[in-house]
Amino acid sequence: MKWRKISEEEVFSVINSPDDREQSIKGRINLYKRFRQRYLKVTCKESYKEILIISVVDKGGT
Repeated sequence: MKWRKISEEEVFSVINSPDDREQSIKGRINLYKRFRQRYLKVTCKESYKEILIISVVDKGGT
């Protein structure tokens, strides 16, 4: 996240209120959220007690 200049607050925002979500491989979920100049994708795996973040990617702007 540091290299891509993505803040923890942005990641939490994607997880808490995604614009879109889709199932992925191995029981993972892709969450998407558009910000002003960014479109973030968070791949995670949800369990009963926690959310494991696997990757965070900036998919580009508008």
